[in-house]
Amino acid sequence: MRDAAIFERPATGFPLLFALIAMIALSAASSAVAQDLDEAFDRDVLIIDATYACHRFDIWLALDREQQTRGLMHVREMPATSGMLFAYERNATRSMWMRNTYISLDIAFALDDGRIVNIARNTEPLSERSIRSSEPATYVLELNAGVTEKLFIEPGSRLLWGPTIGGDVE
Repeated sequence: MRDAAIFERPATGFPLLFALIAMIALSAASSAVAQDLDEAFDRDVLIIDATYACHRFDIWLALDREQQTRGLMHVREMPATSGMLFAYERNATRSMWMRNTYISLDIAFALDDGRIVNIARNTEPLSERSIRSSEPATYVLELNAGVTEKLFIEPGSRLLWGPTIGGDVE
């Protein structure tokens, strides 16, 4: 009888299998969201010249009214080094909200030269509260909550992308 115990399934087998299936499902859902964003938005690379270092981010570009209205709505997770850049034609007071946005974000507002003027940190998911720039801004960068604090990205840090370094928007 002692040998029969060798063939018994451990008590932890089912929960482990369930966890594995859940991880695969979440990964597939995340991949589907990224694919959906890739279909709706162009991608580019943005560098942030922060207090102690420069940091590279893969960004989705919200360049037209339709893209800017959608933003990161319905996104439930985003890679740590990704974000979305909203680029406008000129400096103006910018107002954002978190409607249908399921993840907390850090939202940085920047002038036409890329200099960040203010950051709204750890925004509340799904909130319709207005989040405003402290002065007229041309760019709004949305990153995962906590990233700006962790990387010492502060007002005065600079976004280096396209027009902010003399390039063009395609």
